[in-house]
Amino acid sequence: MLPHLVRLFAHIRWADGILSDALARTPTPPAECIREYAHILGADETWLSRLTQRPPRVPVWPALALPELTSLAADVHAGFDRYLADIDERSLASDVAYVNSAGQSFRTPAGEILLHITLHAQYHRGKINLLLRQAGLQPAPTDYIAFVRGVEAAVTPPSGAR
Repeated sequence: MLPHLVRLFAHIRWADGILSDALARTPTPPAECIREYAHILGADETWLSRLTQRPPRVPVWPALALPELTSLAADVHAGFDRYLADIDERSLASDVAYVNSAGQSFRTPAGEILLHITLHAQYHRGKINLLLRQAGLQPAPTDYIAFVRGVEAAVTPPSGAR
């Protein structure tokens, strides 16, 4: 399972770059898009802090501007690279104890947390693309298959543009 997770985290890095670039190219990206992207990174940082048993550096929903998010993304991606390089298959089954943002205590296997991180981020990237499309802007295709192919995914033009 570890090689697959390493590949999925490479996709996260790639997809965050695509998304960040798309938002940076948009003269005035919708505020909700920035908020959702900030949440992706805030949640990733929170999960990384739980996995490495340290306090998180930002909240789950940080209020950060795009340049700050670009810096946070680099830090979080580097942190996951280090974490994934230091674990083995057996580590994936080890429970991680943590308290969620509602104050509830949990114990979850590291592998399940890592898989959740990849799925959670892609869910919010989809929300950002919907918000971009609703604003009449071009979505940022971050599908896993485009990452695998190395070729940008086909996109439907924003409504009104044909």
